[in-house]
Amino acid sequence: MPGIPQLQGRTLKQAAVDKSRDKLKKFTFAVESPITHCTALNSIKRPELIEFEGISMVHFFTDNWENVQNFQARPDDILIATYPKAGTTWASYILDLLYFGNTAPERQTSVPIYMRVPFIESHFPGIPSGVALAEKLPTKPRLIKTHLPVQLVPKSFWEQNCKVVYVARNAKDNAVSYYHFERMNMGQPEPVDWNNFLQMFMDGKKVFGPWYDHVCGYWEKKQTYSNLHYMFFEDMVEDTGLEVERLCSFLGLSTPIEEREKITKSTHFDVMKGNKMTNYSTVPVMDFKISPFMRKGKVGDWKTHFTVAQNEQFDEHYKQKMKNTTLQFRTVI
Repeated sequence: MPGIPQLQGRTLKQAAVDKSRDKLKKFTFAVESPITHCTALNSIKRPELIEFEGISMVHFFTDNWENVQNFQARPDDILIATYPKAGTTWASYILDLLYFGNTAPERQTSVPIYMRVPFIESHFPGIPSGVALAEKLPTKPRLIKTHLPVQLVPKSFWEQNCKVVYVARNAKDNAVSYYHFERMNMGQPEPVDWNNFLQMFMDGKKVFGPWYDHVCGYWEKKQTYSNLHYMFFEDMVEDTGLEVERLCSFLGLSTPIEEREKITKSTHFDVMKGNKMTNYSTVPVMDFKISPFMRKGKVGDWKTHFTVAQNEQFDEHYKQKMKNTTLQFRTVI
């Protein structure tokens, strides 16, 4: 083709894509075996809830703490931050498709999302730590996720002025989703019944601390840190396409509308729930006989769990906890 440098019958652009794919294959080979052969589900012992750095945690997220805090972020890294069960995987998959859906399409069928977007603080036996996975990522940018509250995020992300995408979900639906997640995830403490779970959620005695402090902490950070994009799960459900467009604007991406529409369809809840690369069905610590990782993905499911008394108590508690913030949520759409 005239005007385009050739390299053994290929364009330089294609050569770069092939090089990226080779790196991906090496990365996949390096980390796939330990995950495939990791500790069996029935040998995983549920951890105790501990107090750590001022919040409730389990040791799976503190055992590698020094390496987590010393992680060296790069300026083009993108951090996806959420409270557990607020839309982390959804946002991760959207970002992965935006950046690599065309240049490395094989990622979508051969590399699980938890390897493409490492969970930085995770440290489970028999599985490469989140830090190790992140450091070996062959992609630019590196997509990295965390559930850490804003004050515990490794400082290098702020020092390097990295882009941060935060997804928040209304407290009632978040609590319901977290309740079912705790039941099926052996990496969580022993599950309790719904009534006790809700009280513990209100008291902030859940892994990664209080929902209130988490969502408000990042909201406050947004006011002084311009590279933080704050998204709402409810907005994503209501109009995924619009939220993808806003995300592109924040990231400085000129993704064609046809590609955005394709991504919107690929990241529909039902599609992701049936996709082994995004539904976490390959993760041994999760027992799908109890509950799927991706359960309903709706706004308003809390109505099927909260009693009238629980709802009244929760609303009163919520008003007190959120009285000093401008942050607002929708519990129905």
